Formats: sequence, structure tokens, C-alpha cells
Amino acid sequence: MSSSTRIAALVTLTVSALALPMARSTAQTPAKPGGSAAQNASLNVVRAALDKYKDPIVAIRDGYYSTLACIDFPNPGREKGAMAYKPGGMGVHFLNMAMVGPKLDSLKPQVLLYEVVGDKLKLAGAEWFVPTDLAKTPPTVLGHKLEGPMEGHEPVLPAALHHWDLHVWLWKDNANGMFDATNAGLKCPTTGYGYTYSDKPPKMVMP
Repeated sequence: MSSSTRIAALVTLTVSALALPMARSTAQTPAKPGGSAAQNASLNVVRAALDKYKDPIVAIRDGYYSTLACIDFPNPGREKGAMAYKPGGMGVHFLNMAMVGPKLDSLKPQVLLYEVVGDKLKLAGAEWFVPTDLAKTPPTVLGHKLEGPMEGHEPVLPAALHHWDLHVWLWKDNANGMFDATNAGLKCPTTGYGYTYSDKPPKMVMP
């Protein structure tokens, strides 16, 4: 079985049945990056290109499918061999398998990150994602190397889906940092949404 076929098989089991009707999101104030003028200009271009996905229905039409679970990490990653995540959330991941490949495009993230706010989903960030089967060294996007390699985030992704990733919080301010894996201000609901998972940071792996 080829690498691309194996990756697709691992993820398709997760995402194929999880595209549920979602309430349309409302406009949100963009995050304020604190980098150089050139980096801020690049981020503004990316944000403008992806603003249409503030409506999650548009994301679904473009091939991004919900993995359903709202993921947060209430405790810091201190376990040996695990990712050193700071406490915070990642939200609901919308994954587009058609975007997965060895090369990255800053305007075409593989994942969109949504915050559950009441009965709506609000776009908070984007994630660039590359399986280690396709890249043995960390790819770079927006001037940053992807983090990892790490296991897939269970329960929404198989642990065997080893990968690199980079989260960029384009629409929600983050005290942990614009490019940090978790957002300190993103909280998954404890009531009213039945798919919140308080997770542990994934284990790191060999590429």
C-alpha cells in the first residue's frame, strides 16, 4: 500500500462520518500579530484568503470536514517524550485531505480550527499538517518550521498517523503566542456540547 493510500485510509475512518450540520459563524476580530512588518503583511494575506471560512458551511463545501471533537489540554505537557504543550485549547478541527501533501502552501492549510461559542462555531486559527510518511524533516511555512514529529491526536485521529504540524491563531488572540500549538483563551464547553475531550499532549516519534 502506498504512503498516500495508507494516510488516507487512517484519516478517512475518522472524518467520513463526522460532517454534521453546523450553525453559521459570525464575524470575529482578527488576532494582532506581534512580528515584523513583513511577517504581519504575510499573515494579513493569509487571513484575508481564509476569511471566507468564518462560515463553516463554506469550509465543508470546499472539502474541510469536521472531526467533531473540541480538543483542549488543561495541563501542561511535562511527560518525558511528549510534546511540551502549554495549557490551552485547539478547538474543533476541520480536516481537508485533498490538501495533504509533501509541499505546503501558506494559503491552503490542511486544517481549520474552530472555537465552540454557544451554538456557533467561530474560526480561530489554521493548521498546516504533513504526515511523516511524506516528509522526514520538518517542512516550513510562514517562516516557521512545523513542530513534531508526533503521534496523531486521539481520539479524533489515529495515534499511528505520525505527523508534523503548525498552528497559527489568525483570528483569536493567544497569550501563548501566535504560533503556539494551544490557545490559552480557547475553552471547550463543559456543558451544551457533548464532544469535548480533555487530552494529553501526544508523544513525539521518530520521523
